[in-house]
Amino acid sequence: MTPTTYEILTVAGDGITLPLLIWRRFKRPMPGLIEATLDANPGLADLGPVLPVGTKIRIPIPAPEAEERPAERISLW
Repeated sequence: MTPTTYEILTVAGDGITLPLLIWRRFKRPMPGLIEATLDANPGLADLGPVLPVGTKIRIPIPAPEAEERPAERISLW
């Protein structure tokens, strides 16, 4: 996954985890994005599984070309 830009998200509620924050942003599975986010935010893992309110997190946004697209259907008839 090659990120092109970063988006800054702020934790705004109690009980928010990194996977939940990513799910709420993208509304679909994003394989490898949790690891890429941890790489982009040194020390984020030290905060624990539940992120403190007000924490700012840089989320890498994958390039549109890198996203999987459904295969085109070809009909012979």
